[in-house]
Amino acid sequence: MRLVIISGRSGSGKSSALQLLEDVGFNCIDNLPTSLVPDLLRRVSQQPPEENTQLALGIDARTLWQDVAQAPKIIDDLRANGVDCDVVYLDARSPVLVQRFSETRRKHPLSDSHTHLLEALNREKEILAPLAAMADLVIDTSNLSLHQLRDQIKTRVVGKDSPGMAVLFQSFGFKHGVPVDADLVFDLRCLPNPYWVPELREKTGKDPEVAEFLRSHQETEDMQRDITAYLERWLPSYQQSNRSYTSVSIGCTGGRHRSVYMVEALARHFAETFENIQIRHREQQKNRD
Repeated sequence: MRLVIISGRSGSGKSSALQLLEDVGFNCIDNLPTSLVPDLLRRVSQQPPEENTQLALGIDARTLWQDVAQAPKIIDDLRANGVDCDVVYLDARSPVLVQRFSETRRKHPLSDSHTHLLEALNREKEILAPLAAMADLVIDTSNLSLHQLRDQIKTRVVGKDSPGMAVLFQSFGFKHGVPVDADLVFDLRCLPNPYWVPELREKTGKDPEVAEFLRSHQETEDMQRDITAYLERWLPSYQQSNRSYTSVSIGCTGGRHRSVYMVEALARHFAETFENIQIRHREQQKNRD
């Protein structure tokens, strides 16, 4: 049996994630009280083997907060009993969530005449903190379209069939914020910036001219060597701790040149070691959509 638990604050995309999992063959149940999960899995495990497939559960603050607080122990017990259980936590910056509620005119489940929307979102974050802390995968949906979110769920959750830990190399621009789903962050803003070369400004780190410019500076080679050595030393430890996913985020100022180049280079190098290497260029995806 494979169990995927989808959680996160309201408006972060949980329903869309569950819909995608349902589309690819998961049996999905939304807003299930955490205390009922063990009984549900016992029932599922009693079904004939050909029916004992994949299950996805949505657990969030619509249940009693005392019930959500039980989640870590219940999930630990399930894993100890051999259940392949992944916890996926979706979130977005609070202003983005406020805007989404404003656009849809939905009511937040924790808001009332005495609690405005931002207070409800902050309270929800507190309630869900135990699940967020134990999440195998955190996805920041602040800059993701619905299509991009579905793609990430399909690639990083459904595509987990590849053996070993999935490693995501992600480029980003510091001026747009550090990704909340980053496990490791490296800052390349000290490297020479192709942006200040007029003929390179509109290109990206994938273009040969930009790559040649960066490789011509010893600082780039030194940075790449040091990051590679760090990851070669510590990524196996992440894998040995039974992590299913690790996100390595590489940042420069705008997320267009230096970070893109470095992500491509690191992904090529580590593809020789890890079978499930994924690449995402956050700012390029955002601009494309």
